[in-house]
Amino acid sequence: MELTFEPLKNDLLLRAAWGQVVERPPMWVMRQAGRYLPEYHEAKGNRDFFECCRDPEVASTITLQPVERYAGLIDAAIIFSDILVIPQAMGMVVEMVDKKGPHFPAPLKNPQDPQYGQVLDRDVDVGKELDYVYKAITLTRKKLAGQVPLIGFCGAPWTLFCYMVEGGGTKLFSQSKTWIYRHPEESKKLLHKIADICVEHLALQVRAGAQLVMVFESWAGELGPSAFKEFSEPYLRHIAQKLPEKLKSMGLERVPMTVFPKGAWYALDSACDMGYNVVGMDWLRDPAEAVKIRGSRNIVFQGNADPGVLYGTKEAITKAVEEMVRGFWVGNKGWIANLGHGITPGVDPDNLKHFFEEVHRLTKSS
Repeated sequence: MELTFEPLKNDLLLRAAWGQVVERPPMWVMRQAGRYLPEYHEAKGNRDFFECCRDPEVASTITLQPVERYAGLIDAAIIFSDILVIPQAMGMVVEMVDKKGPHFPAPLKNPQDPQYGQVLDRDVDVGKELDYVYKAITLTRKKLAGQVPLIGFCGAPWTLFCYMVEGGGTKLFSQSKTWIYRHPEESKKLLHKIADICVEHLALQVRAGAQLVMVFESWAGELGPSAFKEFSEPYLRHIAQKLPEKLKSMGLERVPMTVFPKGAWYALDSACDMGYNVVGMDWLRDPAEAVKIRGSRNIVFQGNADPGVLYGTKEAITKAVEEMVRGFWVGNKGWIANLGHGITPGVDPDNLKHFFEEVHRLTKSS
């Protein structure tokens, strides 16, 4: 049964993501619901991070906080969840360690590790395992009452693979590289399995009420061009191809899809041909140069201010916005204003407000 929600009052993000000419660029930022906001800590209380994700009421409250704080400036909500819910659904234990980040007590050591076989052979009931995400999405859509669209997301296969074999965040990626360069075929089997679960997870988010979906390939930049083509790109393409088919089989309309291959500056040209509507871009890429690479393709860019600029002065933020507007905002289409990665801890929420206000000011007359 298809859920019904109140009509969307602000569809700017969706029109822009489909490549249409719009009156101004839509604005939102990655990790906009989270720890830089004092109200987030109040809502979180003494709960563990994943406890908040698993409680639809808490997750929806946190999702709505930036929409309420930046009312009239922000054009999307993104569901408060985490990319690592997929490894959890696959049977792996993931804990969020305070001040350190995610931790897998038992990462996948090698293809002989019995856990590798268990993870690969496990028949994952995604709808059951991640039901709390879909409940949170539906509840949030109802609470939004059509104010702005709601974004769903997942981690991309290579990025999730890295976490599953490293056991958490890393600077060396020694285990990930050991896997792909010693055990390429076993690595690909796992990447393919993750990709199929990503498709299912995104489709179920759309059924629950997500109106745009995003695939976070956060560790793309750890792969060189040829390794990216072998261990990341095929699985990103798989998701882009299979998700519309899955939605159709479920009787659901297509939604815009965004891919964010962070750090893989060399892959921008191919990212524009992977089947996504929107390509997220980090701050290592010059906006005007990116537009040249895109050429005449009807691809929308999302990004790409350095999140660190929000630690700076109002003047520095204005300068960063001016550079993006100059480079990306061509013919009133093709750009969703955002940061080049998630908002970082300790940022003054008023600096983010200034960022939004400057995008608004510098583009409304164009």
